[in-house]
Amino acid sequence: MNAQARHGETFAATPARVADDAAMIRMAAQLTRELSAAKPALYWADFLGSALLGYAGLALAILTGGWLALVAAAVAVLALYRAGSFIHEVSHLRPDAVPGFRTGYNLIIGVPLLVPSFMYEGVHSLHHARTRYGTAEDPEYLPLARMKPWTVPMFVAASALAPLALIIRYGVLAPLGVVIPAVRRLLVARYSALAINPDFRRRAPDGDFARHWTRWEAAASLWALALIAGLASGFIPLAGFAIALAIVSAVMVLNQIRTLVAHLWDNDGSVLTVTGQYLDSVNVPPPALLPALWAPVGLRYHALHHLLPGLPYHALGEAHRRLTAAMPVESPYHRASYPGLPGLVVRLVRGAPAV
Repeated sequence: MNAQARHGETFAATPARVADDAAMIRMAAQLTRELSAAKPALYWADFLGSALLGYAGLALAILTGGWLALVAAAVAVLALYRAGSFIHEVSHLRPDAVPGFRTGYNLIIGVPLLVPSFMYEGVHSLHHARTRYGTAEDPEYLPLARMKPWTVPMFVAASALAPLALIIRYGVLAPLGVVIPAVRRLLVARYSALAINPDFRRRAPDGDFARHWTRWEAAASLWALALIAGLASGFIPLAGFAIALAIVSAVMVLNQIRTLVAHLWDNDGSVLTVTGQYLDSVNVPPPALLPALWAPVGLRYHALHHLLPGLPYHALGEAHRRLTAAMPVESPYHRASYPGLPGLVVRLVRGAPAV
């Protein structure tokens, strides 16, 4: 097989017209069965180390100046981005797989950055649903390759405003929703999910998940109110807050860029097979080095994740090595791997129709 075929360049059929490759699916499950157990020590060490490094960089960026502040800010962005990416793992982990990890995520990252895990739990699972992926009912899918060219830069630019939007969501709308039912209904349906599909409407939670949602939403609201009060009173210096806001905004933009190339975004709204879903998704495996920074915590193996969503992030590299070596050259498995970010962005923009 030539290099272009291995990087997906020969994949011409739209995802909706791809039949399932039963041999690939069966072999993938067989070769990775013993990799499915999460390693709690690794989860905690990676997450806590990333968060500690991120907050240390944030503090240095605020308290120092010159080149040291710039370097510290860059470190803060990359480390907090990595720590925040664990929300994806939280949405997939069984409650007993890594004890206490969901609570730890929410205390250390979810509340301080105003992205508590309930905003992704119960939402991301819809993206993986066999009959929802790539359809109008998928909260995490937009057919960007079929949209106007200006959609791509707007998609990224909008994420820069996310930190301010989250402060308003938790510091203003959430308290209003306590006393105004219509605001509460709007908040739950439209502004309680980390979704990119503007037509997605979230259902109100119930049972244990409703209590989980209420607990962490209240914590995030108190934190947002404290930020607003601190700024209004002068207790929080405006310059320091602006630096922190810029760093968190950069984290959001970096995540949006990663989202931009997580899929080919070429589905026409039809229900896909598992293989079609896989081929509409993207792996950026070694030898590329930079994806370790812009697609951390296993996100560089996003296509493989859609094929085997139960694998923990630390197992995806080994799983990819096994499957790459074992799959026959004609297997569609090889067609979801790409060399890097620039080519994927160019492919996406070129796929957009002319105005």
